[in-house]
Amino acid sequence: MYFEMLCQMKKSLGQLDKWLGAATAHAKDRPYDPNLLLDFRLAPDQFPLVRQVRTACDTAKFMASRLSGKPAPVFPDTETTIDELHARIRAVIAFLDGFSADDFKGAGARVVALPHWEGKVLSGADYFQQNAVPNFFFHLTHAYAILRHGGVNLGKRDFIGELPLRDA
Repeated sequence: MYFEMLCQMKKSLGQLDKWLGAATAHAKDRPYDPNLLLDFRLAPDQFPLVRQVRTACDTAKFMASRLSGKPAPVFPDTETTIDELHARIRAVIAFLDGFSADDFKGAGARVVALPHWEGKVLSGADYFQQNAVPNFFFHLTHAYAILRHGGVNLGKRDFIGELPLRDA
């Protein structure tokens, strides 16, 4: 289950990378600087696009790291351009490419503690199901919605991506 979700997160991050490409193309057609989109947000109290992308990336890498015991790469959160976000997304995908199903043996029984949980912990299974997966898709969906709200021509197929269809 953990490895399968990691594969879905990799695919979704790949879609996010494509959305940013579509955003750049959209801006060039108008014309405006596509990097203006990085500060867009859906509501005043929500993260802007740049932070939505960073958080989706971080959630995926930390999920893999915390459930496998492998250290996660560190990113300084200094991206100010879409090109820099492309690089971050691709670096996270490359990190996730280094995992196998065996890396997640015993993941559900691991203990996950985070500083903002103030001395509380979750089992790996609870962290995965109730925090990491919902958090990843929350920020991914917000990035998608911000781009859509900014006029980028994205649809459901762009969100889902290619399906491995085969003849029946």
